[in-house]
Amino acid sequence: MSYMLRDLEKKLNKLKMIDEDVKAKTIESLQRYAEEGRDVKSELEKLLDSFIISPESMDPYGIVWKLEHIVNTWEDRFEEDVMKLCSKADNMKVKTLTNLVEVARGIHYIYRVVRHYYLLGKKTSNIYLILQMQMLMPQIMEIAEAYHYASYAFSQGQPIGDGIGVLAVAKLAYGKEKKTYEIAKDTIVQEMDFEGRKLIIVRAVGPGGTVGRPGEGVKKVVEAEGDKVKLIITIDAGLKLEGEDSGKVIEGVGVAIGGTGVDKYKIEEIAKNKGIPLYAIVIYESIVEAITPMRESIAKSVDKILEKVKQTILEKVDKDYTVIVAGIGNSVGIGVT
Repeated sequence: MSYMLRDLEKKLNKLKMIDEDVKAKTIESLQRYAEEGRDVKSELEKLLDSFIISPESMDPYGIVWKLEHIVNTWEDRFEEDVMKLCSKADNMKVKTLTNLVEVARGIHYIYRVVRHYYLLGKKTSNIYLILQMQMLMPQIMEIAEAYHYASYAFSQGQPIGDGIGVLAVAKLAYGKEKKTYEIAKDTIVQEMDFEGRKLIIVRAVGPGGTVGRPGEGVKKVVEAEGDKVKLIITIDAGLKLEGEDSGKVIEGVGVAIGGTGVDKYKIEEIAKNKGIPLYAIVIYESIVEAITPMRESIAKSVDKILEKVKQTILEKVDKDYTVIVAGIGNSVGIGVT
C-alpha cells in the first residue's frame, strides 16, 4: 500500500504542476485583455470553482428542455463573466478565452478529484480504493496532458481536432456564391446551389471558440424549408479505438453530435416528424487529438469527407430539393469564408 501511495503521490504532484501551468497560462491570456488593476487571479478562481447542477430526472418527461435551459444559462453566464473580465477583447476573442477558462476549470476539477481519493485512501488505509485509483491513473494522466496541450491551442487561437467538421463545411463553401446569415446563437447558415440542389450548411461561427447550437439551427432550417428537405448530413469527430488510424473517415446513419444530447435530440425529433433520412460522417480521433491542435492526418481527411458528402447528395437527393449539411465541432481558428 505504501508503494502504491508513493506512486499516486508522484502522479498527483505532476497533475498539480499541469493544473498550475494551465492556470498561469490562462491568467496571462486574460490579463492581456483586462483593465489595469483588475484582480484577474481571484476572479479566475471564482470561475474555476463554479458549478452546474443537472435537472431532476426522477420524472424524465421534458428533461431535455430543462437541461437545455440550464446549459444555455450556464454558457451565457460563463461567457458574460469572461467578457466583463476581458473588457478589451472583441466578441470572437471572448469566446476563445471562455474556452481557455473552461480548459483550466476542467483540469482543476480532475486534480481536485484525484487529490480527494488519494487523501481519502491514505486517511482510511483503504487498499482497494488506492488500488482502483492507481489502475485509473494512466487514463487520467492522458486526459490531463490533453487539457495541458489544449490550453496552448486556445491561448493562441489554433484549430483543434474537434473542429474537423467545421473545417470540412468551410471548405465546401469556400469560393462559392452563397447567402450567409445567423440562425441561432453563435450558429450560421450558408445557402448555395449544388448541381441543381439547394445546399444549406449549418456550422458554428468562427474564428472564435464555440460549438454554436447546431440542433436549433437545423430545426429552424427544416421548419423554414418544409417538405423540400430530403436529407440531413452531420459531420463530426468520433472517438477511435486503440490501434485505429487517426483521420479515418467513416459513414453511418444517425446524428453525429456529442455533448449534452440536446442538439442531437432536436435534429432526431424534427427529422422523425418530417421523415428525413439522417446520414453521418465521422472522422476518427483519440480523445487527446480532439482537444489539442489539429494534426496533419486529421486535416488531410477534409478532401475525403467532401468527396463522400458530394457523392451522397448526388445519389440520394433529386434536383430542386434541399439538403442540410451540418459541420459539428469547435470553430476556434476557423473563420467564415
